[in-house]
Amino acid sequence: MPHLYIAAAHKSSGKTTVSAGLSRALVNRGLKVQPFKKGPDYIDPLWLGRAAGTPCYNLDFFTQSHDEILQTFSSRLDAGALGIIEGNKGLFDGVDVNGSDCNAALASMLGSPVVLVIDCSGITRGIAPLVRGYVDFDDNVNIAGVILNRVGGSRHETKLRTALELYTDTGVLGAIGRDASLEIPERHLGLVPANETQDAAAIERKISRLADAIAAGADIDRIIKIGGLGQSHTETGPRPGVATSGQPLVRVAIARDEAFGFYYQDDLETFERMGATLVPFDTLRDRALPDADALFIGGGFPETHLAGLSANHSLLNDINRRLANGMPAYAECGGLMYLSRRIQWHDDHGDMVGFVPADVVMGERPQGRGYMLLEETGRHPWPPAASTQNAGVRGAEVVGTPVHEFHYARLENLDADIPFAYRVLRGAGIDGKHDGLVIKNLLAGFAHQRHTAANPWVERFIAHIRQVQLANRQATARQDL
Repeated sequence: MPHLYIAAAHKSSGKTTVSAGLSRALVNRGLKVQPFKKGPDYIDPLWLGRAAGTPCYNLDFFTQSHDEILQTFSSRLDAGALGIIEGNKGLFDGVDVNGSDCNAALASMLGSPVVLVIDCSGITRGIAPLVRGYVDFDDNVNIAGVILNRVGGSRHETKLRTALELYTDTGVLGAIGRDASLEIPERHLGLVPANETQDAAAIERKISRLADAIAAGADIDRIIKIGGLGQSHTETGPRPGVATSGQPLVRVAIARDEAFGFYYQDDLETFERMGATLVPFDTLRDRALPDADALFIGGGFPETHLAGLSANHSLLNDINRRLANGMPAYAECGGLMYLSRRIQWHDDHGDMVGFVPADVVMGERPQGRGYMLLEETGRHPWPPAASTQNAGVRGAEVVGTPVHEFHYARLENLDADIPFAYRVLRGAGIDGKHDGLVIKNLLAGFAHQRHTAANPWVERFIAHIRQVQLANRQATARQDL
């Protein structure tokens, strides 16, 4: 299947700049691009999806089995499209010192030609041993060429190209000059998300600027050839089918706006496949929740929208009332923060929904960052899923549900008697030992879940919604007797 893997020697080398710019440059040529992102990141996929004009999918060794990665990749890469996979960190970086979860391992598993992005700031002849080392380190990885990024000018570019030509056999696929206007701004949790503005034109201008820089500085025709577009390939795999079992549809209100946008695309598709209609609402502008049977608030940056969120008293009160009346709900990370009493960030603060009896304080350093393993405590409100596989995807000897966290927030003044759904086997969670507050029919924690065979959380949440609906109908029937 035609595709490329955009990797780098180290993080913050400009992979997203190159990946997003290349995606849009190819789209501008009339080509179809399907983006993918290695790892659990939400922010880069928002940029890649906007640039390519189609949703981006995550490929993650920790939460997915190898078969699930292959299925996700093959089923989403339609015929005639060029897949672009953006790596995370450096090509050989990962949790496992043996490299089983690094970008190189994923590129090798998928048979991906790798385009290596090199941050050339402060380097000239030294680029040669750097590239030779990366090329020679793993024979299973095909580094098809390099893109020189943040080049300081024509003389700098000449020195870099000459060193590579003299000491390596690796071709230069492009050179992108040092230009602050090409940088996607960063903040405490990484890049500023592409959803965090109502000025869609500004996002388009940024992506167009990236595309113009790539089109001018890179050999697009050669990159297309390396990706194999236009050659004969195997058929793409089938997309997952519908699994509704003929039950009535449930309506799930989902927060989709500047403050909340961290959702895995395949999880959203799983909701639809399993009989749920996702009904988006805007936490900054809508005065009440839409007509829905349940509520889902994913991650995001509520701390950067405190004034707008706290000013929407009507919606805050409506959500509090619905949760108090037993509406099934799931909230993770930013969603948990939004449901708390208040959020404090530096000298700014804002009152929130107030259903979670705790205050959120944003720290200067991450309070929890990286992969987590969770074990249920017995207080989890959702019924087990028929498809649950007990063993973790990282091997039968690994216990626990694989998830991810990345938060600067901590909870203070939390009521001591609130039960937790999870024990934290690895990670931080809410208090270093637990995650997943259970309050009435709400489950809320810092963990970000991914629907997989080892963690079919969407299926369980929908089953929980139906369970609550059934209990409500039975209670109404008893009252009518």
